[in-house]
Amino acid sequence: MCLAVPLKLVSVNGNDAVGEVGGIQREVSIMMTPDVKVGDYVIVHAGFAIQVLDQKEAEENLELLRQIGETAEAMQEDARSRRKAGRSV
Repeated sequence: MCLAVPLKLVSVNGNDAVGEVGGIQREVSIMMTPDVKVGDYVIVHAGFAIQVLDQKEAEENLELLRQIGETAEAMQEDARSRRKAGRSV
């Protein structure tokens, strides 16, 4: 499964940029979104910025991803607890 992630651009150099989310920086190609600038939010898929977002959209997307991550962690913890107790997952 592939996932497109919103990043905030912290540097732009030609067709390349560096985006950041949660303190983690990634190099991305902005070939498909040539008019972006530092401070813009973009959706990144497979290393390419494919769409420009406004800040509100980016924050909403990031919050949804955070909630999905929390749910997945809770489900994994529940499965581990069930296995330890000898119950079916």
